[in-house]
Amino acid sequence: MAPSGKSAAAEFGLYRPSEEHDMLRDSVRALSEAKIAPFAAEVDEEGRFPQEARDALESNDLHAVHVPEAYGGAGADALATVIVIEEVARVCASSSLIPAVNKLGSLPVILSGSEELKKKYLAPLARGEAMFSYCLSEPDAGSDAGGMKTKAVRDGDHYVLNGVKRWITNAGVSDYYTVMAVTDPDKRTKGISAFVVEKDDEGVSFGAPEKKLGIKGSPTREVYLDNVRIPAERMLGEEGTGFATAMKTLDHTRITIAAQALGIAQGALDYAKGYVTERKQFGKPIGDFQGVQFMLADMAMKLEAARQLTYAAAAKSERVSLGGGDEDLTFFGAAAKCYASDAAMEITTDAVQLLGGYGYTRDYPVERMMRDAKITQIYEGTNQVQRIVMSRNLP
Repeated sequence: MAPSGKSAAAEFGLYRPSEEHDMLRDSVRALSEAKIAPFAAEVDEEGRFPQEARDALESNDLHAVHVPEAYGGAGADALATVIVIEEVARVCASSSLIPAVNKLGSLPVILSGSEELKKKYLAPLARGEAMFSYCLSEPDAGSDAGGMKTKAVRDGDHYVLNGVKRWITNAGVSDYYTVMAVTDPDKRTKGISAFVVEKDDEGVSFGAPEKKLGIKGSPTREVYLDNVRIPAERMLGEEGTGFATAMKTLDHTRITIAAQALGIAQGALDYAKGYVTERKQFGKPIGDFQGVQFMLADMAMKLEAARQLTYAAAAKSERVSLGGGDEDLTFFGAAAKCYASDAAMEITTDAVQLLGGYGYTRDYPVERMMRDAKITQIYEGTNQVQRIVMSRNLP
């Protein structure tokens, strides 16, 4: 059982991983190294979904640890969720998107869904019978999510959805989709509502997988909604509250992208540390040279700074989840995602540099880690957008 929020909050509201968290990290790391790492290069090379990772995570109840116990989940706190994602990402970024996107897709249900919807959709997620995705972005509505065009029109006891969602992580694999759609075009963001759409609903289809630089094992596809008729009861919250739900969701889940960035960076640093002790030039290990030592020191320093910011953001996320107030969550969520992803890009690039020509080849994992790190600066809001969010929410 992952640690619960009741025991994780430390003095002053900051998280220091408890013994339970340390045990969770050890178990996830062991599982990841044994069951996920051996397939990471193959998953990347073939661009296939990491089914081995899904099987391993679901068999150990690590695929959606955030689901409350009331719906059959582990009821893990925000830090425990971060640790799971971080440790999986350390060996395979694509695989870490299973727990990360399960939280992203289902959190709107937790935040705004009726009790009936929570029981209907969270229980199968907790049992590993389904995965969840999040549908916000569109071809002409990326950073400007409020400019979306997907529509939901009321028809008696149903809504009929039409539109296209783009850049949807794990699309085609997930069974459930949280979809934001316009219900009142005259109200812009206050005219957007949230719905749960099922993969098997008539009119739902998917585009071809995107050919991406990194995270090749996690399918990214368009989701087409062609006269998709769903019961009105599948709306999350009141009509017109969907955009607010979407933004509240991102306040919490940007921290999971920070966690993914931490894991990628940690994997690159670990590999580089081992390499420089073995690789010899001028008659001694290159790790004996001060220039190399300084590079490693900077990598470790940036990583630890990112980790502390991410864990602090997780503490704030948990306090909000438990019903406490925390006006700084929006700032800290954006800051953690922005700083950790920038650090991951720098650290993985330096890892490639430390391996020299070998680092540039697919025979070594750091080039994959560098490619995977790049997306953490882009999705769930580009880092330029994160800086806008931070500037508008300075603590």
